[in-house]
Amino acid sequence: MIAKDTQSGKPEQEEISSRGADLRADKLYVLWSIATRRHLSDEERIQAILEESCRVLGVEVALVGELADGRYLVRHAFDEEGRFSAGMEMPLASTPCQCVVERGASVFLPDMPSDPVVNLLPAVTLLKLRVYAGTPIWVGTQVWGVLAFAGGKAMEEDRTQENLAFIELIASWIGSFMLQSRQRDNLEKLALTDALTSLPNRRAAEARLKEEISHARRHGEAFILGLIDLDHFKLINDRYGHAVGDEVLIGFASALTSFLRTEDWVARWGGEEFIVCLHTSDARQAEIILDRLREEIRQQAFVTSVGDIHLTMSVGVSRYDPDVSTQDTILADLDNTLYEAKASGRDRIVTGRKGRGILHTATLLKTAAGENRILAAYQTIHELKSLAPVADEALARLQTPQGEIITATDFIEAAEGLGLMAEIDSIVASLTMQRCAGSLASGAATPSFAHFINLSSQFLARRDLVETLLNNAQDYCLRCGIEMGPVKPVVFEITERQAIQNLDTLEQDLKVLLDFGFRLALDDFGSGYSSFLYLARLPISYLKIEGWMVQNMQSNRKVLDLVKSLVAFSRNQEIITIAECVEDAATIDQLREVGVDWAQGYYFSRPSLN
Repeated sequence: MIAKDTQSGKPEQEEISSRGADLRADKLYVLWSIATRRHLSDEERIQAILEESCRVLGVEVALVGELADGRYLVRHAFDEEGRFSAGMEMPLASTPCQCVVERGASVFLPDMPSDPVVNLLPAVTLLKLRVYAGTPIWVGTQVWGVLAFAGGKAMEEDRTQENLAFIELIASWIGSFMLQSRQRDNLEKLALTDALTSLPNRRAAEARLKEEISHARRHGEAFILGLIDLDHFKLINDRYGHAVGDEVLIGFASALTSFLRTEDWVARWGGEEFIVCLHTSDARQAEIILDRLREEIRQQAFVTSVGDIHLTMSVGVSRYDPDVSTQDTILADLDNTLYEAKASGRDRIVTGRKGRGILHTATLLKTAAGENRILAAYQTIHELKSLAPVADEALARLQTPQGEIITATDFIEAAEGLGLMAEIDSIVASLTMQRCAGSLASGAATPSFAHFINLSSQFLARRDLVETLLNNAQDYCLRCGIEMGPVKPVVFEITERQAIQNLDTLEQDLKVLLDFGFRLALDDFGSGYSSFLYLARLPISYLKIEGWMVQNMQSNRKVLDLVKSLVAFSRNQEIITIAECVEDAATIDQLREVGVDWAQGYYFSRPSLN
């Protein structure tokens, strides 16, 4: 028995270099040629090295084995006679590799049948192996396993040191490869793991979803996806700070993981959204499972550094059917069902079968523009002193192929979510300007009669559509046969739904329209706080008071005082105020009393397509 011992147990670099100096060029060429073959996979590369190494060493068996709990687990194997294969496990004590582990160094056994330490091992008695050479495989600072070579014929004694140096070089290469592989796996795991919750992240979820879809198609099986959103989570961040919000997300992720069955999985989809995959084809069963989770979350207190916080959650559920579904359609359905769950009050679950109204509306929207089924309805606006009509507002309508008219409240938010508002705005604006030109040309209206048109941020961001609108406006101005002057009878309405972070861009987008002579109205004032920023930054000509304020003026003194303040401010700034949702004479009287200029609502008229 020839063994190399060192004080630390790990082969010293100087000794490897010393033995390496004795290596013959053909042995080094084996490693170099295989290690640099780019077409080989990692598994193929190790296998090729083992096979070629057996050839140059004159043995039949080469094993790369991992040490684990007193066992030798074969990870890679080459054996001409098929006695060993990857995946085999054997007690370490029943193999010559035990000698390597005990010594922590390379071991060469030239004649095992005559060696009293190993002659009774199965490798000798059953497999008739005679010669053995093994060396530790170091991965970083730990012995990961043992590289072993064995054969039925003796090795050349005069080349023992050379052969051991060659084997150690192979082990060193394998150890380096294993370390790189481990580091690569760790980096990949980090790339696929959400750092906060330790759940798979969106990238990992999308990859896992592709695997689920492939499996479902191969086996003709359906599965269920759920998209969970924590209700009003922004309020937690705003009130307590993001650190507390993170505590809540961690606690929720833990609760979610412990609730699910082992065959199901969950990932953080982004922000406060989590995606869940349930391995069941029964949407009703999935809904029951998720509803049980929803109820548990609602009753659970999440412990944070600022005290207990209670949550509710909204869930959209969609079923993947391998016969009709794709990854895009199921994710779109999932978004739509979650949207409907939140829009209908939150703290609830909406399944695909209930959310098909949104998908149906999306389909209608995408085809309606090309088939001239986007229409405009008009509601008059009246001057409060005389009650005479002084303007109208264009409201989008969607006509189904069957002739049914769908109001804006039933499709506008879906259109915004699908990115279709720009095209709808463009059509409604064109229809309204055409109507305006016709009324002026016929004498049915004067240039002082204003036409209000809603414009979304999606439209304003489309320079091509804005330019088209301006070109159309010039044509319509010529058609009407009236000298317009610098102020045009068209007013564009914007609401605080425009993203506040894009206010600088919004000013720039509006400038070309205002320069042409269009005026600007601020719609839904009172629905939130960002409207004040628009008042401060934009050249507003009209201020439309939110309907809830108008309807609560009589019963709520604070609301009445707010309206009075708005009227006083607007009058000081020469802004015309318009009350929305006026439905009775008593409201008219009160609006007159506080000084509101104009009003619109069912008291005067309902929107009409004429």
